[in-house]
Amino acid sequence: MKRYVQYQPFVIEEFETSIWKHAVHKHNHYELIYIKEGEGLHYIQNNGNDYHEGSLFLLGPEDDHYFDIHRTTRFIYVKFTDLQLYKGGQTNNVYLQKLEYLIKSKETHLSSFLLRREDLLLIEKIFNSLSLIQHQVMAYEEFIRLQLFSIALILQHNMPELLITKDKNRDMQALFCYIHKHIYSPPALQAAEIAKHFNKTADYIGPYFKRQTGMTLRNYIRHYRNQLIKKRLSSNNYRLKEIAAEFGLVDESHVLKLLRSGVEINLTDIMLE
Repeated sequence: MKRYVQYQPFVIEEFETSIWKHAVHKHNHYELIYIKEGEGLHYIQNNGNDYHEGSLFLLGPEDDHYFDIHRTTRFIYVKFTDLQLYKGGQTNNVYLQKLEYLIKSKETHLSSFLLRREDLLLIEKIFNSLSLIQHQVMAYEEFIRLQLFSIALILQHNMPELLITKDKNRDMQALFCYIHKHIYSPPALQAAEIAKHFNKTADYIGPYFKRQTGMTLRNYIRHYRNQLIKKRLSSNNYRLKEIAAEFGLVDESHVLKLLRSGVEINLTDIMLE
């Protein structure tokens, strides 16, 4: 399968087409795809999703996709690598956390977002403003980053908490959703608290997670948190003391201890579709 590689931190493109010319592909970056006009089907991981004017999709690096265009469609693409998002350091933590939840969580990549009318209007204005600077991206990198934070805030308002169902894959999406949303709050990640949220017992939730993923709940939480911490460290815009405070850890030594004890896994392999 073809893989597109992007080296720039941000790329913005607006274009119109009646024929999709790209084969099924993946990429090394994230993509926000806004449908300005047109209709058809967007296939993500072989699942077809209707799209129309105002539809918005978020794709991660491992999400293969293609469009089946039924009516000439105008797209606005915003492509970004995640390292650039950490440039602002501690001052943007609240907004960064919301964007992290969206881009790192598999459950946000499987279909378009269902937005309220007022939020549709806001999203439309944001993407139109981003399109205006598509040929001047380097000069407006900070503006683009702030607009991504704004989009994340709007999208989170339209994401009701997932609940346990009879569908096991959906159950796991709900668990991942909860973990990713509360990764900055260690008390909420205790097995007893997670079990309470889903009306289960603490003795049930850990073994259930292990059966479905092949790894322990504790190891998954530790590795996912370590991934986020490493992104902050690699940006050179965060001090260990700031990271410890953001993730509810005791001190800098606790951060280092977690990083040293981390197990390496491929999160994509255990995020059930």
